[in-house]
Amino acid sequence: MSTKSLSPGQTVEARRTLPIVALALAIAVVVQLIGQFKLDLGIGAIVVFPMVWGLIAGVLVSLQKFKPLGMDLQKIAAALVGVAVMLLVARLAFNIGPSLPTLVKAGPALLLQEVGHLLGTIVLALPLAVLLRMGKSTVGATFSLDREPSFAMVSEKYGPDSDQYRGVLAMYVFGTLFGAVYITLLTSLIANWGIFDPLALAMGAGVGSGSMMAASAGSIIAAYPGDKEAILGMAAVSNLITTILGVYVGIYIALPLADKFYRLLTRKEARKEALVAASAEAGTAEVSEADAAAATEAAEANRRFREQVAESSAEVKLPLWVSMGALSLIGIATAAVAAKGFTWSIVGGYAVLVGLILVSMFLAKVTRKISAIVWATTIGALISSPWSPVGEVLVKLVGAVDFLSIATVVLTCAGLSLGKDIPLLRQIGWKIIPVGLVAITASFILSAIIAEFALGMWN
Repeated sequence: MSTKSLSPGQTVEARRTLPIVALALAIAVVVQLIGQFKLDLGIGAIVVFPMVWGLIAGVLVSLQKFKPLGMDLQKIAAALVGVAVMLLVARLAFNIGPSLPTLVKAGPALLLQEVGHLLGTIVLALPLAVLLRMGKSTVGATFSLDREPSFAMVSEKYGPDSDQYRGVLAMYVFGTLFGAVYITLLTSLIANWGIFDPLALAMGAGVGSGSMMAASAGSIIAAYPGDKEAILGMAAVSNLITTILGVYVGIYIALPLADKFYRLLTRKEARKEALVAASAEAGTAEVSEADAAAATEAAEANRRFREQVAESSAEVKLPLWVSMGALSLIGIATAAVAAKGFTWSIVGGYAVLVGLILVSMFLAKVTRKISAIVWATTIGALISSPWSPVGEVLVKLVGAVDFLSIATVVLTCAGLSLGKDIPLLRQIGWKIIPVGLVAITASFILSAIIAEFALGMWN
């Protein structure tokens, strides 16, 4: 299954998107019908959601040899991902709006400990990823714990065909499959040390993932059963704040900081390559023989690797009406399955989301300084807040669109585009496991430590 070759940056005709749209629609609907699968391990449970089934199914279709999915179709799928993540962010905004009063009421301790969640991964996980030579995917994998909004942040800044985006995807899959189980063990161990206030641990549990928050809170409650209600309430609010602040802090602080930290840690390697290139061009030997040999070998290996993936990294463009129309069709069908029946409210909800995205893209183009993601999050949250005259109506309408059903669409399209990225994903490979474990540990422990001190300061 292939299409006529597409050149980099070429705008694709609508009819050439039909095969990949049909595939994505079929896979997304089927995996949503399958639903979630829960494997109880005693110490915790692994829950596989439809979005993960969609990713797996998409990858299998992308890699199968019986009727190969052409490189051009995979590029179209990648282009769809770039727009699909905007739908995800727009839908998230309508979860944030009704919860704004909770954020306003949150005490300083709750707000301050979020530094641990948002920056903890950068402090420890990023250096480890650099040590393991994960390349630029390090930035995407370690600037946060990489839940759904991370796709949009990295996709907009680096593109859906970037190394950074593949890092996000690798961490997302790891966290989805193993995050809840691991944080259950981690929290049980730390809670039984008896050195943290249970409310500080509850704040640490709000890592931005509902499943990981619930698993972590359960372990804390097991150690402090008398504080059950307070622990659950504190964990839920902390998780909510992480979600709300995550978009803004991720775009303006965490992602740029991770990028600069990565460049700082790899500056010697980059300098060696630059010196070797300059020496070769000038016909001089300005570096030591050992450094030159090592840098030359690294540069040659990198050149061969880049040549191998050069074709897969060339992006194509889709007309906005094509991508929006296709994703709305897939999304409405998937949301109808999630809701166990079609309603016109789902169509209305998607109309609101598409309208919000179009307005946000227009404002981003006009202002140039503020991204479409920030506009979508801010406008969506404000118009759906309790202070908005149309908030209640919009929340009810958009609420008909299941948030995770959009995540299923995003990951299904991502899976269909991954065949072309196998060389890059192999480069990450097993390395995501230690990096993922350290990222979760750092986020939880650093947040709990900050919360412990903050609780002491503000009682």
